Amino acid sequence: MSFLNGQSKTITGAAIIIAGTTLISRLIGLFRDRIFAHYFGAGPIMDAYYAAFKVPDLIYNLLIVGALSAAFIPTFTRLFHEGEDKSPAWKLANNILNITAVSLLALSALGVIFTPALAAIIAPGFNGFSRELVISFTRIMFGSTFLLGLSMVLGGILQSLRSFFMYSIAPIFYNLGIIVGAVALVPAIGISGLAWGVVLGAAMHFLLQLYSAYANGWRWQWIFRPREKNTLSVAKLMAPRTMGLAVSQLNLVIITMLASLLPAGSVAIFNFASNLQAVPIGIFGIPFAMAVFPVLSAAAAKNDHVEFVKNLSATMRQIIFLIVPLSIIMMLLRAQIVRVVLGTGEFNWTATIATADALALFALSLFAQALIPLLARAFYALSNTKTPFVIGVISELIGIIASLLLMKPLCVAGLALAFSIAAVVNFTALSLALRSELKSRSPAIVTASEAKQPLSFTSSVYKIIIATVPMALAVQFLKYPLAEIFDQRYFWGIFGQGAVAGLAGLAIYCLLCYILKVPELLQLKNALTRRWLRVKNLPTTEAITNNE
Repeated sequence: MSFLNGQSKTITGAAIIIAGTTLISRLIGLFRDRIFAHYFGAGPIMDAYYAAFKVPDLIYNLLIVGALSAAFIPTFTRLFHEGEDKSPAWKLANNILNITAVSLLALSALGVIFTPALAAIIAPGFNGFSRELVISFTRIMFGSTFLLGLSMVLGGILQSLRSFFMYSIAPIFYNLGIIVGAVALVPAIGISGLAWGVVLGAAMHFLLQLYSAYANGWRWQWIFRPREKNTLSVAKLMAPRTMGLAVSQLNLVIITMLASLLPAGSVAIFNFASNLQAVPIGIFGIPFAMAVFPVLSAAAAKNDHVEFVKNLSATMRQIIFLIVPLSIIMMLLRAQIVRVVLGTGEFNWTATIATADALALFALSLFAQALIPLLARAFYALSNTKTPFVIGVISELIGIIASLLLMKPLCVAGLALAFSIAAVVNFTALSLALRSELKSRSPAIVTASEAKQPLSFTSSVYKIIIATVPMALAVQFLKYPLAEIFDQRYFWGIFGQGAVAGLAGLAIYCLLCYILKVPELLQLKNALTRRWLRVKNLPTTEAITNNE
């Protein structure tokens, strides 16, 4: 069982573990969406289901996702590695866990009481049956907020200890719980089974993290000291990030509000497209950001800016190398992707076209969305949560304004385009601000570190872009003859057309990257064959030494 709870030795090794399990989770998530599309289509039930997530998600995201992790992981990592005595780190973990539990219980109770008023705000365009569904779903889903909140605190411990496997498979079980809700609980107890499936998935998510944290040395204690020094340090770091997430979540709530004013099914279509475009981000963007975060935190703690810049630059280039070709494929094969994943049962051709249009506009910003988690974590490792907050506020305000301007002429696609505009602005501003931050901290060291890179960041990006142009042309021109070969009236025909065109494009991309000697291709190839990737080598207490 040591394999399940072992520590990953390298950044790329940890990222591949996370990416592999995330791929499985995302595939199960797509299967979940296919079940939703088959049984409920893009209509009132799915509109209510996705709208009901907003308030529980708002509380969960503000307290846990990003905010607590961005502040907790660096502090816990510092305490854990300061000396032989690990008790200060474990005491901090228990204090944060207990404070989180009490806070979520109180907020969830208030949420349940005031759900009717909140539902009217979140979905002003809903009435009657849809409004009642939102209220019912929301109240049940507050149970998942509590469980996921505790689970993610434990997940912060596992990330700090570089024990990624159980952390990474937990979302798989979360999605499985949701699927059980749709397939088994709905026939048994009615439509509320959709919401109870979310709670079931959250419970499994929590139990996996609980087991792994215990196996890695954590033991629960009742410690409740909100004014303890290290806890106050976490709270201080959390505050700007929490406000930044508040703006981000407010943006999603506003998008839901606006979508509820559009024709029925618009909330569902936006979320279906968003879930599809999130797959490559979840597989390549977030895993690399998570894997490198402890390394960046350790380098920042030692004031080792050379190591910091080296790991940050290499990780950025690796993400771009992986995400750019997928963005092109997603734009060019959007209809095929949507029809293969969602085109079943109650999900008709009109919903397919609307979802495909939104997906294409989401794909424009995939590179930015994939890099934002990494850049944000770079700031967190430097104990600077204010800069991402300010940039996030500005970006989200731009996104809200764009949504208001684009929703009428472009409908749901306008909301997706506004989302992409905000993401690109966010990425651009974060990149410029981080470079300025590093220069101000140690200009000589940072400049020297950049000079030592075998290929500059710009050079690598240029080569990747050069390789994507023939790939895009091949995919676009292959679609039409393949449509004559594969019968487009059936699932396997559409799948065959998209798969052959997409794989041919990726083959051309990889070949050109090889000819152009793009280092990220060779690095990935080497990573997949190194000894540390073998299962027997994953459990290790060695420090990360391979600067990938």
